[in-house]
Amino acid sequence: MTDGKYVVSWSGGKDSCLALYESLKQGYEVSHLVNFISHGPKRVRFHGTFAGLIQGQSDAMGIPLVQKETSWKGYEEDFKKTISGLKAQGVTGMIFGDIYVQEHLEWVERVCSEIGIRAMEPLWGRDPKDLLTSFLSSGFEAVVVCAKENIVERDWIGKKVDRAFMEYLGQKGIDFCGENGEYHTLVIDGPIFSKRLSLIHDGIVDLDGYYLLNTPDYRLEESKKAKPVPSSS
Repeated sequence: MTDGKYVVSWSGGKDSCLALYESLKQGYEVSHLVNFISHGPKRVRFHGTFAGLIQGQSDAMGIPLVQKETSWKGYEEDFKKTISGLKAQGVTGMIFGDIYVQEHLEWVERVCSEIGIRAMEPLWGRDPKDLLTSFLSSGFEAVVVCAKENIVERDWIGKKVDRAFMEYLGQKGIDFCGENGEYHTLVIDGPIFSKRLSLIHDGIVDLDGYYLLNTPDYRLEESKKAKPVPSSS
């Protein structure tokens, strides 16, 4: 079922990116990235990434971005209002990058049902190690931008997600995809990027039990990984 337009629940990280990539390979038409940020500091909800970096990803991929400010309390209401507005423009479904957390799936299915669109979860039920391996082997590049202080060591913040990081996760018994918020990433390049994000770092911030990469700016450079998406439709 690939009829209609779809939008992607976009965090800027590897899971939402892989969900987008898998959907494009299946022939889905993706019209927008949808991203929610906090009031005040304007960072991505749940990930802590600066809002401007998400616009950089949008520009690099050539997929329009819908970005809305919201509070924790008003998140569901703002989500419904935003997606309902896109539904009025012809959107029939939304793509998510959830893997195994049941409460996430239940929320997504309930809210999308109430809006009247289809919820699609291309990564659901798959092995996290296999997913991270697939992400890397597909040619994507991401960096660790946020992690829980008591789980992931500070030295990994700002480093690439690569085979060495996978080995570290395995040795420490950390979920390979960080599905419970153990760590978060920002994708900076890959086969669906026509440009690469070169991040400008300004140190690491310790905040409420998390390490955050302070990345206030970026440059767009030519991507060496861009290539047509193979379609299985």
